[in-house]
Amino acid sequence: MSSLRSEPPVAPRVRALAPDLARGTMLAVIALAHSQVLARPFMGPIPGPGPAVDTAVQTLLTLFVDSRGYPMFAALFGYGMVQILRSREPALGWDGVRRVLRRRGGWLVVFGFVHVLLLFPGDILASYGVLALLFVGALRWPAARLLAVACGLAVIGALGYGSVLALPAPGGLADVVDPLISALYRVATVPLTMPMNAVMAAAPLLVGIWAGRRRLLEEPERHRRLLRRVAGAGITIAAVGAVPYAFVTTGLWHPGTGGMVATGTLHTITGYAGGLGYAALVGLVAVRLSGRAAPGPVTNALAACGRRSMSCYLAQSVAWLLLLEPYLADLAGAMGVAAAAAVGLGVWLVTVAAADLLRRAGRQGPTEALLRRLAYRT
Repeated sequence: MSSLRSEPPVAPRVRALAPDLARGTMLAVIALAHSQVLARPFMGPIPGPGPAVDTAVQTLLTLFVDSRGYPMFAALFGYGMVQILRSREPALGWDGVRRVLRRRGGWLVVFGFVHVLLLFPGDILASYGVLALLFVGALRWPAARLLAVACGLAVIGALGYGSVLALPAPGGLADVVDPLISALYRVATVPLTMPMNAVMAAAPLLVGIWAGRRRLLEEPERHRRLLRRVAGAGITIAAVGAVPYAFVTTGLWHPGTGGMVATGTLHTITGYAGGLGYAALVGLVAVRLSGRAAPGPVTNALAACGRRSMSCYLAQSVAWLLLLEPYLADLAGAMGVAAAAAVGLGVWLVTVAAADLLRRAGRQGPTEALLRRLAYRT
């Protein structure tokens, strides 16, 4: 049947180190962001200042982690769309690649919904799938239009998320011990979280498309000056812009609704700069590593994690399910911030080790293999 016929084969290409290294490193930031639920429930009330070590760690997380990893991931997703276009357009043409990307986006929406249903409410896969469906045509936009639309969407995304941060804390499910009710509760959050995450990710995705056209991460040695400027300015802007919100997350300041919207908006919009700065920094690291005869074991492991980023991301969610659900370990809000961050890094390191084992065995990540099989069909 035609529905089971594979797409024409594509010539193999040498895989650039920087994008995979960036994805693997970014997953540490994602793990640190999610681990904070172990210290206090998501969107829950922020208590007063805690022990000095927890205050210090929370400050660092606010300055360098919260709303800084997702923009980097979104930019890499847009970058990957350009890589797919470049590798498959000679065989499939523009219309064929567009169908592949839309099919891939549609399946990402399905994967994201299943992710929420079975594991964790903080899904980003479905949001990226929606963006792939909406912005596949942006692969042909002129550069000026890409960046102008990205700027507008950055403002909208920051205002939207800043407003969400100012909302009253929702009621929790502390007494719910039924897996079915918990799953239904997670699914009920989809109408809010999926469009919100999509709006927040749209701007960096478009910037990622622009960067992919210029091969900034595939040929970082040709763009060192630009990457240095983006890394230095982006990370600095993100840290400075997060200072007011750090007073909130550490319990030192409890602003009213207007102040919360303003600090949350500033924190989010400067986070876009931070995410792009992190990606540029990884590109510069890749330039240094490329001068070596062969990548070391740490580099290989991080790149393996990045190449299997979706599987590793979902594996983290398995850990959060086991640790957080009331009918399992029920550790939400049970730890200090520093201990929670240590657990988050531990979860990430386990996924890096598992990805490296798959690399040594010559195997793809299971969800990457499934998505490839579903998407690359005519």
